[in-house]
Amino acid sequence: MSAEIVNPRNDSASGSAAEKAGGDEDEFFDPAFALHRGGKMAVQATVPVRDKDDLSLAYTPGVAKVCSAIAEQPELVHDYTWKSQVVAVVTDGSAVLGLGDIGPEASLPVMEGKAILFKQFGGVDAVPIALDCRDADEIVETVARLAPSFGGVNLEDISAPRCFEIERKLQERVDIPIFHDDQHGTAVVTLAALRNAATLTGRDLGSLRAVISGAGAAGVAIAKILVGAGIGDVAVCDRKGIVSADREDLTDVKRELAGFTNKAGLTGSLESALDGADVFIGVSGGTVPEPAVARMAPGAFIFAMANPTPEIHPDVAHKYAAVVATGRSDYPNQINNVLAFPGIFAGALQVRASRITEGMKLAAAEALAAVVADELSADKVIPSPFDERVAPAVTAAVAAAARAEGVARR
Repeated sequence: MSAEIVNPRNDSASGSAAEKAGGDEDEFFDPAFALHRGGKMAVQATVPVRDKDDLSLAYTPGVAKVCSAIAEQPELVHDYTWKSQVVAVVTDGSAVLGLGDIGPEASLPVMEGKAILFKQFGGVDAVPIALDCRDADEIVETVARLAPSFGGVNLEDISAPRCFEIERKLQERVDIPIFHDDQHGTAVVTLAALRNAATLTGRDLGSLRAVISGAGAAGVAIAKILVGAGIGDVAVCDRKGIVSADREDLTDVKRELAGFTNKAGLTGSLESALDGADVFIGVSGGTVPEPAVARMAPGAFIFAMANPTPEIHPDVAHKYAAVVATGRSDYPNQINNVLAFPGIFAGALQVRASRITEGMKLAAAEALAAVVADELSADKVIPSPFDERVAPAVTAAVAAAARAEGVARR
């Protein structure tokens, strides 16, 4: 059903679409369309332009002095423009939420949503940019040319494996943070929840064996951050089973993944990998059979994060697991990227970081876990996105880590 029929415009020229459809207007009303009509964001001035004096300062001739100063000392751009306070949210529309490849125009509601989350939860301004191109080098070239206007770039909903190449090449080209949230935001929040689940049950990361279902952007990033944090072992599974060095069908990314995961040398299916596993992390969709879940270690952790349908339904997971998390807001322990990316960018922008390092991501995860460290329960191993302590804690930790790692410029 079209948006115009679901939420008709109230104008006499076009008439009521509900009337044209022969029905009651209220019957077709959808609040999602109502909220999105006209977009979800706007640009607002931060200075007044009330008279000619204001105009002469905000624009010509006053602006010329600032331009000349920046031309002489380029670093002043951070002080006298919005650059150090704004992020570009960039997509090609190739992997949007659970909708898949829907194109740049259809991706814009999501990019606008991401931008308002930056502002709401991190105080960071963001601009949605949907690109009509799919070639990795074209995307890199386009974003690199836009980079002087922004303090950072959040890559969003770009399909794997191109997302890995685009992020790497962009970070080589520009000296501002490049952050693919589908990878690293998910990984940071997952690690934070896993740390607290281990603390709650009297274990440490080094004693845990994890299985990740999904070897795309999120699965690879989660594996990397878990290994960096000291997980005992982690096996990653794709559609063909465990990613292991003996497989001949691996992409370059998966071959690299096989090199630092699966120390136990497991082969076979996801179900076989779960036998005796301490942790399940799902970022793939699909369904895990209950008998396979039942073979996990006692007191396991199940993070089934596919949306809207978790790989393991919480009712099944609770039969076997000490801690259960999902990607949904209607269950406890939501693994939600909004817990990470606003604070990570706020911290990076605060110190004018040139990049976001692995150390900064680990610091973000530790800070996020610490927010609820004194309040842990099986239903609370991660804060709510609306917990006002989250963004300040992550921001401070990321800024400190950037200074420690030598990527801060203030």
